[in-house]
Amino acid sequence: MNRKNLFPLLLVLLFCPPAAHAAVDLIAIGSVSGTYEDLATDTADPLENGVAGNSLGGIGSGLAYAGGNTFIAIPDRGPNAKSYDSALDDTTSYINRFQTLNLSLAPSAPGSALPFTLTPFLIKTTLLWNKKPLVYGTGAGLGVGSGVPALNTKKTSYFTGRSDNFDPTQLSTNPNNARFDPEGIRVSKDGQSVFISDEYGPYVYQFDRATGRRLNAFVLPDELAVTNLSPVGATEISGNTSGRVANKGMEGLAITPDGKTLVGIMQASLIQDGGKTIRIVTIDIDTGTTHQYAYTLTTGSGVSEIVAVNDHEFLVDERDGKGLGDNSTAAVKQLYHIDLSGAQEVSGISGEANLAGKAVGKTLFLDIVTALTAHGISKKDIPAKLEGVAFGQDVVIDGVTKHTLYVTNDNDFVATVLDSNHPTGIDNPNKFFVFAVDSTDLPGFVPQQIKPFSPSCADD
Repeated sequence: MNRKNLFPLLLVLLFCPPAAHAAVDLIAIGSVSGTYEDLATDTADPLENGVAGNSLGGIGSGLAYAGGNTFIAIPDRGPNAKSYDSALDDTTSYINRFQTLNLSLAPSAPGSALPFTLTPFLIKTTLLWNKKPLVYGTGAGLGVGSGVPALNTKKTSYFTGRSDNFDPTQLSTNPNNARFDPEGIRVSKDGQSVFISDEYGPYVYQFDRATGRRLNAFVLPDELAVTNLSPVGATEISGNTSGRVANKGMEGLAITPDGKTLVGIMQASLIQDGGKTIRIVTIDIDTGTTHQYAYTLTTGSGVSEIVAVNDHEFLVDERDGKGLGDNSTAAVKQLYHIDLSGAQEVSGISGEANLAGKAVGKTLFLDIVTALTAHGISKKDIPAKLEGVAFGQDVVIDGVTKHTLYVTNDNDFVATVLDSNHPTGIDNPNKFFVFAVDSTDLPGFVPQQIKPFSPSCADD
């Protein structure tokens, strides 16, 4: 190309930057009502705030593909949207769990708005526990009783969402703490276990898929932890000069298709870093070795998820907190494509000025708000917390094979929203948006191969 032809091209790129991939389009929507209860009926007794302990909600905090039509969804620390005790940040003794779902995707009837119909079905609820005792809060001076779950036994200590379940003499990453705020989940290559990341530690734990028993706790870098712990997030932030920001820990988790590496991403910058540059942490599953990389936010206020395209490329879910559930209008829900091959390692480096120049490159892959409004969904009705992202089975559309990408929301266990945007009320379910992705948009895509699940092989 000669210089005469190059100049107009530069003007086009300057004033019309590359858009997200046009071939990625919405093909199905499914939902799970916020009024439902899950299958852990032995946890149904009311929590400290009066909400049923087995409410089926928040399941879009993390979403993992498990093969076929099977997915695993995880709620966070529980139903704390209802105010009852600010000394605990309104958290409760909700027992942490994951939900196994069948997300059946089938061609729609002729004339339907979307080419496929998604029908979610709950298969199983699995509670998360540890074989050895965990540290629980006494409730002294907080206006509540002990944080020890009534279901605990001598050999079963359940993880819960209550914010005072920690040992104040240890770092926040102490694996003996009972408090757990799950945000990311992925299935192991052999199909027998799940890996879960959280915001309290941050922690990354491995659990037996059949029983929910914790099998392993990965050791994360100390610079992610805080030293002065508090059941009140704002107090915890003000009491530390380094570590993760309260309620903004390891929000997302990916697993490479070969099943060898976990890739966690923090929701926001560490206290000592500031600014808009956050950390990605890779974990070698066999050895526990970690590496850190930098990622700089573009327009979102934080990151909610990361999912693997292959062993070095990933999609990152960057978003604001606006939309349904926030009494506002959704603006930023975007997936960015990154490549960690050749990225600079940033372990031991701190400060926005030192990290920003080492941040991994990124390109916009999908603007979810634009994709949903193109199908007539109002910005005020787009869920504020689109947090779970997972690839699913391929589908065929007009004779062309496409990859599927599932995006789901955390509804905060709130079944109905009544606000100025919805003065007569509106249902607030967990929703599943399915997008079709052409292979030309992700030429390096490698699907995760998961062996069939064999519960009989589980060690309980």
